[in-house]
Amino acid sequence: MVKLDTSEWGEFVIKDLFSVKRPAARSQSDYMEGKVPFVASGNYNNGVLKYLEPKEKEELDKGNCITVSPIDGSAFYQKEDFLGRGGAGSSIIMLYNPDLNLYNGCFIAAVIRAVCSRYAYSDMGSKDSIGAEKIKLPMDGNGNPDFLYMEAYMKKRENVVMSSLAELRFVGTLKKYGKVDTESWGKFTIQSLFEVVKGKRLTKADMREGNIRFIGASSNNNGITAFISNEGHIHPANTITLSYNGSVGEAFYQEEKFWASDDVNVLYPRFALNKYIALFMIPLLKRAGQQYAFIDKWKKEDMEKDFIMLPVDENGNPDFDYMEQHMKHAEEVSKDAINKLGIGFPANI
Repeated sequence: MVKLDTSEWGEFVIKDLFSVKRPAARSQSDYMEGKVPFVASGNYNNGVLKYLEPKEKEELDKGNCITVSPIDGSAFYQKEDFLGRGGAGSSIIMLYNPDLNLYNGCFIAAVIRAVCSRYAYSDMGSKDSIGAEKIKLPMDGNGNPDFLYMEAYMKKRENVVMSSLAELRFVGTLKKYGKVDTESWGKFTIQSLFEVVKGKRLTKADMREGNIRFIGASSNNNGITAFISNEGHIHPANTITLSYNGSVGEAFYQEEKFWASDDVNVLYPRFALNKYIALFMIPLLKRAGQQYAFIDKWKKEDMEKDFIMLPVDENGNPDFDYMEQHMKHAEEVSKDAINKLGIGFPANI
């Protein structure tokens, strides 16, 4: 994976480079479905939660900007005008600079995401704190951000990525486990597959430093927001964590024991779970959670009743062997191509 040499990059304060704004107070529940993206504090789909119909004479938030989530630091470049979620502390932050375009905007968004990934639902950012963050960027001869370099770099990476994606050729190479035909899949409630166990609140003041993972409602680092030594509410490995608050619907497979915050539910399998089956199911669980948002929560009783579609065996039961073999095969086919995809932003930028 290509790594950028940042040793000669300059340090810039976000509010010195951008106009830092918040959207007007608005909630998706006040709108009808439409064609304008509604950008909220999500960490997937470019932050677009739904597509809505603006109100009569409502002014849209201007595109060609970077949006940042105060919940987890997720950052995206927004090309088109949109409806931004405003109001309350989880309102997105919008960054404007006239020199932005699609390519350097994506470059800077990746840098901001790396810097702001430390934010979590229990320790959210704000307009002021995000504006005060320092980021490192390549400089031109005058000590200003080198927007042309960033644009050229991203265009080059785009060509590499497109070439590597072509090499994946899942449909042709995965054969039996490749093109997934979901028409014959069965519907299973989450409760029928897992026991849903609520996490336990633990404040920062009560945390004792250690080596036990603390899983919060974060979309980064497998949900890990701290390492603690507290005992008493430890969940076992080989389970899945699923956020119902904060980064709603974010799911991770946990290979080590952990403490889950009270914004996270833990899925205890009612079957023989392993890493590969979990990785097959996690995108499906995330999709089930996409109907909820930070303001809605994904209540335990709703989570238990919601369902996911899974491949089935000849008896109509979940075909766990298929799931495991599919993911193992996909892993092998993907390894070489994935190594070529990375932009390689260092963690300390």
